[in-house]
Amino acid sequence: MFRRLGLATTTALMILAAAAPPATAAAPRPVDVAHRGASAYAPENTVAAFELAAEQGADLYELDVQETRDHRLVLVHDTTLARTTDAEEVFPDRAPWNVGDFTLAEIRRLDAGSWFGPEYAGEPVPTLEEALRAMRGRGLGLLLEIKAPHLYPGIESRVSAALRRDPHWLAPGRTVVQSFDWAAMRRFHRVMPRVPVGLLGTPGVAELPALARFARQINPPHGDVTAAYVRRVHALRMEVHTWTVDDPDTMRRLAGLGVDGIITNRPDVLRTVLGAARRAA
Repeated sequence: MFRRLGLATTTALMILAAAAPPATAAAPRPVDVAHRGASAYAPENTVAAFELAAEQGADLYELDVQETRDHRLVLVHDTTLARTTDAEEVFPDRAPWNVGDFTLAEIRRLDAGSWFGPEYAGEPVPTLEEALRAMRGRGLGLLLEIKAPHLYPGIESRVSAALRRDPHWLAPGRTVVQSFDWAAMRRFHRVMPRVPVGLLGTPGVAELPALARFARQINPPHGDVTAAYVRRVHALRMEVHTWTVDDPDTMRRLAGLGVDGIITNRPDVLRTVLGAARRAA
């Protein structure tokens, strides 16, 4: 698409690309977003869960990024390692097992799969770089959540650096970065304006115009979504990606409200629901 067209034309194309819908623009709406991977069937935030999401036909995979004591980016949802690893057994004297209290070398000793099922014993906690490398070329977009950025000052710059090192993920429409911390998303937008940002939560309608100056997605819990709210977000050229939805009836309701993406632990179920709805249309 982007041939050498001269400086003026190239600049215009870059502007248009920045204004394009931020995630898998060619896919029918709503897109199927695998929450922490296919996390109903495999341990969350592991390469196994992301690969299964691809096999189940997801459009995007979502992951959670935190930081180790030595400033390496790892994929963990909770701010502690207790729920999804064997950290309590391996490091019994390190309570409360905060992610940021451990080095990457220590986290590499942990089993992030056995808690989910014996067939996943030994599944490691991946780094962000490892996940990006494993999923490159699988045909999925990326929804990257920065967790608890207040615990990791400067994490926005380190995430942007990781993405720059793997330019596959910088293609237009391939990656969105989101957080519940909207100030962190302002900071990320400043350091990497070419990658769209999403705001987790449900801002009031009066807040939306100011947020639209830097955000491309508003991503509320599904119970907050109404057709009127979706219309207000769309009127400001932003998208709505809602979470976390595993029930087929709720999936159908949200699709009918016009959301742009549905985040689910069961991407295979959502794919079936959306496929049936499209065939019936």
